[in-house]
Amino acid sequence: MSRNAASLVPPTRWSIAMVIAAACAVAACASGPKVPDWKVNSIGHVERFTEAYLKGDARVEAREFELARSETARTGRPELVARIELNRCAAHVASLDFDPCSGFEPLRADAAAPELAYAAYLDGQPLSAAQVALLPEQHRGVAGANTAALPPEDDPFGRLIAAGVLMRRSQATPDVVAAAVDTASAQGWRRPLLAWLGVQARLAEARGDLQEAERVKRRMDLVQPPAPKR
Repeated sequence: MSRNAASLVPPTRWSIAMVIAAACAVAACASGPKVPDWKVNSIGHVERFTEAYLKGDARVEAREFELARSETARTGRPELVARIELNRCAAHVASLDFDPCSGFEPLRADAAAPELAYAAYLDGQPLSAAQVALLPEQHRGVAGANTAALPPEDDPFGRLIAAGVLMRRSQATPDVVAAAVDTASAQGWRRPLLAWLGVQARLAEARGDLQEAERVKRRMDLVQPPAPKR
């Protein structure tokens, strides 16, 4: 099984590589040994809980997360369960939810260097050159303090994670905020879109552009989910 740190985060909702195994595990094994059910199941559950969280569907997210964690826990390998927890924390950072990554902490003692580096990255901590090298390639620029090095547009989830890390480090420029808004909007990801629009509105207010702030707030009203019917 690959220990490549790139397997920590699914690059997009269309081509989720693998949180648990090497990115091409299923394809490589198509004509070889049967892929264990837990691997196949975990891929689907990780994709669905990530997507549900970003869309703002808490009920589906909670159910799919528990299923992903349960499938992986059947292996008895804490480093694999740690990746599930880190993927959830990455979705939170992408949505500017900076609460501690509490699910990862009980697994920290048994996590490998790539998981520890990724956890530190999500937490906005300074990383050594050795730690940066262990991160998924698309995050190494931001981790190395290159604030203009967001992942490419074809990696929307990674792009939002990196923007969230910059925000956590108080290094997100207005251009980064605008890129995050555009990315979340293009994917229809309500939760991060509302969070980043909120930042955009506050920036407009801070520079005295009240007309722009009101425009952004109207957009936020449009994104808000409809009130439940009585």
